[in-house]
Amino acid sequence: MLHTVNKSPFERNSLNTCLGLVKPGSAVLLIEDGVVGAIKGTAIEDQLIQAMQSCKLYVLGPDLAARGLAEDKLLDGIQVVDYGGFVDLVAEHTSVQSWL
Repeated sequence: MLHTVNKSPFERNSLNTCLGLVKPGSAVLLIEDGVVGAIKGTAIEDQLIQAMQSCKLYVLGPDLAARGLAEDKLLDGIQVVDYGGFVDLVAEHTSVQSWL
């Protein structure tokens, strides 16, 4: 399953809930304000590192850039995708869960 999270983890608990329920082999794509959760040195860094043991984490590059965030600020292991990569992720997974 592909999970998309569009809210900042510092404003809502969508990412926290998602990571608590995600199944091994799933993918999590951070979009819109959700991309700020992928930055190194935050309070949720350990939770994301632990999640990457069983699932893949992605951020949408254009949303990262729109917020003035550089890719070198991301946690190691989080992959950046463009809009085409977003479409590929949707096509690769049998279902999509949006966390609002």
